[in-house]
Amino acid sequence: MTTAISRRERRISPVFLGLFAIMVVSAWAVWTEYSASPGFAVFLFVVSGWVVSLCLHEYAHARTALHGGDLSIGAKGYLTLNPLKYTHVALSIVLPVVFVIMGGIGLPGGAVFIERHRIQGRWKHSLISAAGPLTNVLFAAALTAPFWLDATDQVPELFRFALAFLALLQVTAAILNFLPVPGLDGYGVIEPWLSHRIRRQVEPYAPFGLLAVFGILWIPEVNEAFFGAIDAVMRALGVSEWDTYWGQQFFRFWQGEPDIPRLDF
Repeated sequence: MTTAISRRERRISPVFLGLFAIMVVSAWAVWTEYSASPGFAVFLFVVSGWVVSLCLHEYAHARTALHGGDLSIGAKGYLTLNPLKYTHVALSIVLPVVFVIMGGIGLPGGAVFIERHRIQGRWKHSLISAAGPLTNVLFAAALTAPFWLDATDQVPELFRFALAFLALLQVTAAILNFLPVPGLDGYGVIEPWLSHRIRRQVEPYAPFGLLAVFGILWIPEVNEAFFGAIDAVMRALGVSEWDTYWGQQFFRFWQGEPDIPRLDF
């Protein structure tokens, strides 16, 4: 199937390469602390890394759909990893970045337009929906490798904080996206297995699913359970609240460089 996609349609976009270059350079600046403002270097690394992960998230949806039978994916530019080609740039890139800056939470983006009628088989539809958040899971695993491999002694403290915070965003995005709520990928996984009647009834509510989730998260008990689950996942990956907390504090460079208390053991 992929032979119908031209080389031009598969060529990685200069926009994505630019974002990746910013991530690499800022990662180097954080690692070496070669910056007049360590917080600003952390900010650039986290934001660029977050946008790169969003591009990979959408690419995973698109690539899986291509192998599932939707050959229109190539013409739409989704295989170039160019965020400007997404159906809703504001939903996929701008809004998630704003939420990261405001609250330090990984907001699920959305939106490559997949022509579902071209794809046959419920398992293929489910896999297409799951591919995006699974990318966030893999990204989180890669970012936290120094933690769960017990190799953090070789990682500079500031870089460890930045990795922890960026990993936290990946975990929140994966958990939110896997919720079986209309409009989110989790619902897309189970939707093919629902009856036609149920799908018709649920369809009008899909645009409001994410808003409903954030509304429910304002309920104290739900909020505590949600962030408790995130903390549990982070601990399982070997990342402490100390690392994620200071990562977020450095990320907010506009508040001034944080003063980390030294602990004596």
